[in-house]
Amino acid sequence: MKIGVFDPVFGSMGLEEMLDEVVDLGIEAVEVGTGNYPGDRHCKPAELLADDEACGAFRDAFDRRGLVISALSCHGNPIHPNAERAAKDDAVFRDTVRLASRLGVDRINLFSGCPGDGPGASQPNWVTCQWPPEFAAIVDWQWRDVVIPYWREAGAFAADNGVKLGFEMHPGFVVYNPKTLLRLREAVGPVVGANLDPSHLFWQGIDPIAAIRELGDAIFHVHAKDTAIDPYNTAINGVLDLEPYRDVAKRSWVFRSVGDGHDLLFWKRFASALRVVGYDHVLSIEHEDSLASTLDGLRRATATLKAATLGEEATAMWWS
Repeated sequence: MKIGVFDPVFGSMGLEEMLDEVVDLGIEAVEVGTGNYPGDRHCKPAELLADDEACGAFRDAFDRRGLVISALSCHGNPIHPNAERAAKDDAVFRDTVRLASRLGVDRINLFSGCPGDGPGASQPNWVTCQWPPEFAAIVDWQWRDVVIPYWREAGAFAADNGVKLGFEMHPGFVVYNPKTLLRLREAVGPVVGANLDPSHLFWQGIDPIAAIRELGDAIFHVHAKDTAIDPYNTAINGVLDLEPYRDVAKRSWVFRSVGDGHDLLFWKRFASALRVVGYDHVLSIEHEDSLASTLDGLRRATATLKAATLGEEATAMWWS
């Protein structure tokens, strides 16, 4: 497996400067944001698709440095109940698929999105419990009338372009755990898989190792991001936390650099579990640690992941 990085953390840098920094850090791959939530600081799909020379120069910037593009990422909400917002995010998704095909990148990362509570909604409605009974009715409507019809068509579009869809299981969207990921995969087909980010699983009470075993070859891409859970705040208020991310003292959990939420042994088990199910792509560091600077967080994450993957091909650590 290669160590990679998700590029929004370098939002203040241009493409060439960012790639030089990536090489200096000893990182081997880059996951590139193409719009929607990640932004498009280093890659504007519509512009590259309209200019063959610019598209070639973009690809060459990575090739000259021996860097892999692990995925293009366009996390958004193309099934947003606001039609204008949905159309914008859908357009970014489709341009990202086309660009991935043009660049020879075989996977994109994204969110499933979340509809509203019915045809007249104006904002998404993420249901988190079965009762009162109208909540279950909302979920049934969302999947039957919006989620499955949209992603069946969008999945076919991606497959026609030779691109796989790695959905990040993220609370706030209809795909947020292995069960909902596999529900979408069953409805749409093998073009659907996971961009496995353990940070969002930890605080939900999901064991990422168990999730890996459940998902198996449906794992298309992996984010390397850690989470630290505050046992005191969690004991009082649980994990459904609306405190600002930077108000660390009040939160039940916060995102951390790899190794600062869970120890090296966990990350060794994590890498081994991925190897056992056949994953041999990239561990893409996503830096969102409010307690660490960009370079410090990336250096620590890189060191932890290199230690976790050292010699993994030759060893079969028990991972149950």
